[in-house]
Amino acid sequence: MSPAVPQTVAVAFTGASGMPYGLRLVECLLAAGCKVWLLYSQVAQIVARQEMNLELPSRPAEVEAQLAARFGAAEGQLRVFGREEWFAPLASGSNPADAMVVCPCTMGTLAAIAAGLSQNLIERAADVAIKEGRKLVLVPRETPFSAIHLENMLKLARLGVVILPPSPGFYNHPQTVGEMVDFVVARVLDQIRVPHRLMQRWGETEGEDA
Repeated sequence: MSPAVPQTVAVAFTGASGMPYGLRLVECLLAAGCKVWLLYSQVAQIVARQEMNLELPSRPAEVEAQLAARFGAAEGQLRVFGREEWFAPLASGSNPADAMVVCPCTMGTLAAIAAGLSQNLIERAADVAIKEGRKLVLVPRETPFSAIHLENMLKLARLGVVILPPSPGFYNHPQTVGEMVDFVVARVLDQIRVPHRLMQRWGETEGEDA
């Protein structure tokens, strides 16, 4: 991979709608050769079941085995950590991920990150990403946004956090839900500089390299 491509990406699933975005992101990161550190909230387990008929076990080791098999990850390429696993590498600025994505991101998680609460490993890992100057992308799935939501987003954006709502475009004439998911995941991958071929880029003709 190019030196510009992050070697390790932390991905967090929280309880907002949009689990297909998060799972597809993990799949693409693994396919690109990145190491993935995965975190998930308790409510994310409910959302995965409701939206995708996917059971995410409560034990991180079981989720790790399940998703590694599902996506064909190499040994050690995917690691899954518990919400209170404070000795996980991404809990410390001495060993942060190169980039972090919270996808999907609840308004509660976004507010906690904006306030620097660090009450669980997801919030702490995001706090570490901000303080260490690493790329942090939040994919907030809510509508409409209240003034509180917008103020929290503005506060984070001023700190350099990327606020990337999952708003698929239609200029590529998507034919399936999967293509609409890929549009959003492509935008996330672009932000953390991971190469992909999920969609034709604006101004390119079919067949050109993405």
